[in-house]
Amino acid sequence: MDAPVDAPLHPPGGPRVLPLPPQAPRVPPNPFTRWIGRTVLRLGGWRMVGAFPDLPKVVLIGAPHSTNWDGIWGFAAKMALGLDIKILGKDSLFRVPVLGALLRRFGVIPVDRSAAHGVVEQAADMIMAADRLWFGLAPEGTRRLVERWKPGFWKIARAAGVPVLPAYFHYPDKVIGIGPPFELTDDMDADLARIRDWYRPWQGKYHGTP
Repeated sequence: MDAPVDAPLHPPGGPRVLPLPPQAPRVPPNPFTRWIGRTVLRLGGWRMVGAFPDLPKVVLIGAPHSTNWDGIWGFAAKMALGLDIKILGKDSLFRVPVLGALLRRFGVIPVDRSAAHGVVEQAADMIMAADRLWFGLAPEGTRRLVERWKPGFWKIARAAGVPVLPAYFHYPDKVIGIGPPFELTDDMDADLARIRDWYRPWQGKYHGTP
């Protein structure tokens, strides 16, 4: 049921983070890093709404993406939850040992963008080979407002046979929200349209989802 026009999308209150279901992948317990994540969210005034699905494998997308602050709040939530989310990074970044070790600690996996076996295939193979893996990326591919999302996330999820889990940043209420997973069909354009339509109420720091 739709809320009244003048009702807030997210009533005040609610937890800083959400409980993780049994099948969600987790990092080794570390009370200190979880405390850091919760503290960053608390000091920033952010909280979470929704519920995580009890699924071992998903492609998690985050939008609207309009500022580098999205990464800060997203990583804070990841640390606070103890959730293990993998993302891809350029393999060149890992040639610096200290930086490479730090990136791996935050769940970044090196990918060879020049390899004949492309990025989509590398990511899908990684998901299929794992017992549990949540793979994350920003579908816009940039902080600028775009008319079309890059379809890489759809291709990865479709190739791996996993659903797409939408997460959003709603800056007016300082909310990180988790939506219901989307099961994909053979119609990429239709799937992208219904996922983007679901995102329309949420507003990034500088723009929403067109």
